[in-house]
Amino acid sequence: MSAQKSDSMATNSAIVADYKARTGGSAALFERARKVLPSGITHDARYLDPYSIHVSRATGPRKWDVDGNEYVDYFGGHGALLLGHSHPAIVEAVTRQMELGTHYGSSHELEVRWAELVCELVPSAEKVRFTASGTEASHMAIRLARAATGKDKIVRFIGHFHGWHDHVAGGATSHYDGSSPPGVLQSVTDLSILMPTDDVEPVVKLLESRDDIAAVMFEPSGASWGQVPLPPGFVQAIREVTARRGVVMLMDEVITGFRWSSGGAQKALGVTPDLCIMAKIVAGGLPGGAVAGKREILDQIDFAVSAAKKRDKIAHPGTFNANPLSAAAAVTALSLVRDEDLAEKANRTAAELRAALRQVLVEESVPWGIYGQSSTFLIYPNPTGEDVDPATFDPLELGFAKLKGARSGPLSGKIRMGLMSHGVDVMGAPGGFVSATHGGAEIEKTAHALRQTVRALKAEREVKAA
Repeated sequence: MSAQKSDSMATNSAIVADYKARTGGSAALFERARKVLPSGITHDARYLDPYSIHVSRATGPRKWDVDGNEYVDYFGGHGALLLGHSHPAIVEAVTRQMELGTHYGSSHELEVRWAELVCELVPSAEKVRFTASGTEASHMAIRLARAATGKDKIVRFIGHFHGWHDHVAGGATSHYDGSSPPGVLQSVTDLSILMPTDDVEPVVKLLESRDDIAAVMFEPSGASWGQVPLPPGFVQAIREVTARRGVVMLMDEVITGFRWSSGGAQKALGVTPDLCIMAKIVAGGLPGGAVAGKREILDQIDFAVSAAKKRDKIAHPGTFNANPLSAAAAVTALSLVRDEDLAEKANRTAAELRAALRQVLVEESVPWGIYGQSSTFLIYPNPTGEDVDPATFDPLELGFAKLKGARSGPLSGKIRMGLMSHGVDVMGAPGGFVSATHGGAEIEKTAHALRQTVRALKAEREVKAA
């Protein structure tokens, strides 16, 4: 559907009309942006028809757009801001470092301290290598796994997102049948074996029957930070079979790292992978990523070890690896995560938020679901009219196609715009991330926004009462 046609249809909606009336400044910026930026945006997740808001400032759990509208923020820097926006200690550390230098082209003490904290907090981290992003960490981890095992194939799972590089593009957000997205060679896509996650036994049998698998790569939350949760015992079963078969277990902790617990999902689950990748919180909300894991795997990047073993060293440059600004933010953030139980605080708040949102659906007789793990929440808007009781909703009963299918289309857009008109900004899932700065006031405002939004959707016949 073209943007023009969709927009003309949207004018019939009071929700969309109210959104437009409140966001004239964002509309003007969008008109400028789409002349120079594809779709007028710089990240696919920021797409919204007719246009997304443009934000001018943020602090703690709140942000303000260019029109002066205030929002409880659940984008959370795409999950990076466990400490909330502009945490005073982060601001101080980065400001101080700005005066000392932003890029030395040399090693520095902050990168050493950063690595020490990662190794202290993350169970699998015997050594760590920093990158400039989660996508870079994903790419490096796959290369390390293939080199360590001498094998080519990577087992991945449908809908699990590991960045945008070619080796993980197919089956992440589309092309679940194993075909290649535009611009990606089919020969590269074929190096992945895509598996569903509704039952772990076929995965176990696959690993037991093949000798060409280098790694099993997955999000411990389930697909897309838990939109499609993993069945109980899934991660434990993967750990057992990969250990027995000599396959690298590669856990993607870009989202879950330092959020599921101070040591990530691996600490929370009590399962230690061979390798993990991190970004977002690991860099204190600034650009940065990391690969961590077994010493013998990471030492494939080591000059001395590679020379002693008479093998090719894996090259790893990167202009902004462990840059001083990100390192300053990271050392401060991870120290706070370690010392102040910030992950646990955010987890408790998110549980209270999910309960409050669930109660709204029950009271309004809306057959949707509220779910999530750790400090996340997700709204299942039931676009296909499933028999859903919001009081007992279990996402595992629906399966991948229905859960992922709920994440696109005009209904999700209207939900987001309705919430924004009442001062709440969520991601397109719809859902989002709770920070350690969210509290009772944010929960109350979010519950009110959801109540008003579902009532407006009822008036537009987008929602039928249960």
